[in-house]
Amino acid sequence: MTSSIRPSTPADAAAIGALFMERRMPVDLDPRYLDWKYWQPRDDWAGPRSFVVTRGNELIAHAAIVPGTCAWAGRRIAILEMFDWAAREGTGAGVILLKHIGRMTEAQLAIGGGAETLRILPYVGFRSAGVATGYARPLFPIRILDGGATWRLLPRLARALWRRSAAAAPDSHWQARRLSLDEVSQITSVLPRPVHGVAVTERSVGLLRHVLTCPTIPMQLYAVERGSSVRGYFLLVSLAGQARIADCWMESDEPSDWRALILCAIEQAQHDPQAAEVVTLASDPLLAGVLRSCGFYARFQRPIQIRSARSDTMPEGTLRVQMLDNDSAYLWEGHNEYWG
Repeated sequence: MTSSIRPSTPADAAAIGALFMERRMPVDLDPRYLDWKYWQPRDDWAGPRSFVVTRGNELIAHAAIVPGTCAWAGRRIAILEMFDWAAREGTGAGVILLKHIGRMTEAQLAIGGGAETLRILPYVGFRSAGVATGYARPLFPIRILDGGATWRLLPRLARALWRRSAAAAPDSHWQARRLSLDEVSQITSVLPRPVHGVAVTERSVGLLRHVLTCPTIPMQLYAVERGSSVRGYFLLVSLAGQARIADCWMESDEPSDWRALILCAIEQAQHDPQAAEVVTLASDPLLAGVLRSCGFYARFQRPIQIRSARSDTMPEGTLRVQMLDNDSAYLWEGHNEYWG
């Protein structure tokens, strides 16, 4: 029987959920969350964001995308990152779907992935584009035990208590101001742009507005100001015992300015009643160095890989990625997920 590929619809939600459970994928199946991820309209992207492969009446594969644009040295290309990728074993439908999505864009991005995904990607044309390092900083280590003390948590608690340090306050000239949905356009002038040989994944007001409408996961956007001037922003996600700095940018290449941004983010994260730690991803040297200076510790590395339609569309230099470039900003495996 012939397979066919099409955009998914809300009517596919039950079959997609059944596929995830069959493949033992820890995906939140709350209908409101799935609707937000896959089907809720976005101002910055008119196309579908979830695709399925069917064989007759049977759904045999699914993948969702994070659409975006990569910019560097005067160039811009459309780029997609795939997530919630699953297929029935032995059907080959997962690779068929990956290649189909690849034809929709100039380049595909992959940040990390499970063992099977990482095994497949080089065979379908993905090439290394650096690494993203996960960083964690303890906030309130005792909260690690909120779900109940187990012997597996005790080493994490001991490590967090040992590493915890008093949070330095940002300079009094700097402040973070939370933005409402209607105020997102106030940071238009400080959205990421390529500088000094670093390629960036762009942001838009439409994307950030979409993020803030998530119905099940609290997300807060802050403008970082010096005096009355907006200089940067950060996005905090409250989930799984963590305050996640899912995205950030400072309109400056001075480490001291970036340090002020991160200290502002830590200060706001301390108000999160469920957070034992604050975490983020960094793939560029500037942010990585600033995180270490603010008490963050490197906990793991995830490979960054790109599959490009043409060799001349590969980004040059360092590729800067953040948690918002895939689903790690809002990924939840059904339990608290401590990095520290």
